[in-house]
Amino acid sequence: MSASRRLIVNADDFGFTRDVNRGIIDAHRRGILTSTTLMANGAAFEDAVELARATPSLDVGAHLTLVGGPGQPPTVTALLKELALGRVHAYEEFAAQLGRITAAGIAPTHLDTHKHTHLWPGVLDAVLRVAREFGVAWVRAPFDYPAAGESWKVRALRLLAPDFRRKVAAKGIKVTDRFAGFGMTGTFGTADLAGLIERLPVGVTEFMCHPGYCTDELRAARTRLKESRERELNALVSTEVREALARAGVELTSYRVA
Repeated sequence: MSASRRLIVNADDFGFTRDVNRGIIDAHRRGILTSTTLMANGAAFEDAVELARATPSLDVGAHLTLVGGPGQPPTVTALLKELALGRVHAYEEFAAQLGRITAAGIAPTHLDTHKHTHLWPGVLDAVLRVAREFGVAWVRAPFDYPAAGESWKVRALRLLAPDFRRKVAAKGIKVTDRFAGFGMTGTFGTADLAGLIERLPVGVTEFMCHPGYCTDELRAARTRLKESRERELNALVSTEVREALARAGVELTSYRVA
């Protein structure tokens, strides 16, 4: 493990809507965001690809979806039922999504899943298979590192971490030393992000975020994250957060160079 503290700031949902895309690009150009993950079946996929081509400094991965997309189960509960009945084939779906991303000229550096569906073993198997086939080195390990005031759900999910990490390592895929953002999704602001940065442990941490602009396009979309995306964007571009990075001696990095 590195003796330094390094932070990957990754925005999920690139390609979801055009106003989300614009927020992600602004969080990168004006703020601390270093990476994003692209939704191959997002309504604004083509717009995101154009923005990615125009922003080569932005590290781009894939945000693989089995739930909430066109023709997909609307909820995780519904997805689990479909998986149990053998009606969803995660590998085929993920391979098709990565095929569309690579056909657009983007070579993804890392993978994660919408709603963290790769916490389920069969879905994780599919993610690891496509990672190897498409030459993707990194997969998200979505287990928040211990923090004060965290929810029971965050603590419960952490129990899955040892087996998850062993399985990923056995396939030769890398994960970051730490992860943060699951428990903060939709709720954090500038002070929260600055405080998290100042408490970062040694090693490489991925911080998951969902910046964007809340215009009519996002308001009409099926998501609980609407106004919170602008609050996250404001935190990511704030002077206070930049100052927290400097005080803590935290280095920004990305999956491309980590």
